[in-house]
Order: sequence, then structure tokens, then C-alpha cells
Amino acid sequence: MQSRLLRRVEPVFPAEMLNTEGALVLSVSIDKGGNVYNAHRVSGPEILVAPAIEAVKKWKYKPYLLNGEPVAVETTVELKFPN
Repeated sequence: MQSRLLRRVEPVFPAEMLNTEGALVLSVSIDKGGNVYNAHRVSGPEILVAPAIEAVKKWKYKPYLLNGEPVAVETTVELKFPN
């Protein structure tokens, strides 16, 4: 789905989180219009989850087509920290 990403919004973290390192994996649900409508943590630092989900829900994807019709999809997103 990375190749279908049209708009990416980077997470904004409070200063105390800026030294946190690692990778956060989110499961995301994308509707027929390419909008992220649900996201939850699969793995990674819990402290990064809320800001990351807030940003990912603003992402926009080119709709995924199945037999020429847009369909909702589920995928995973990996965010690495620091960027």
C-alpha cells in the first residue's frame, strides 16, 4: 500500500518522547475512498501509539481497486523512530 500513499502526515510528539527509539507497527483500515478510518498497535513502544495513530488517520491513499471497483482494505504500517 506504500506505493498508493497520496498524503502522509508525520506524527507530532511531545519533547519527552523525542528520544524514544524503535519501530511501531500499526494495523490500519482504509475505506473505499482511500481514507484511514481505524488504526491500532500491533507492536512497538506504547508511548508512541497515540500521536502515531492521530497522524496515520490523516493519511490518504489512492483507492484500492478490485475488478475495477474501489474496496476497503486492511494493511500494516511501520513507523521507525527516530525518522
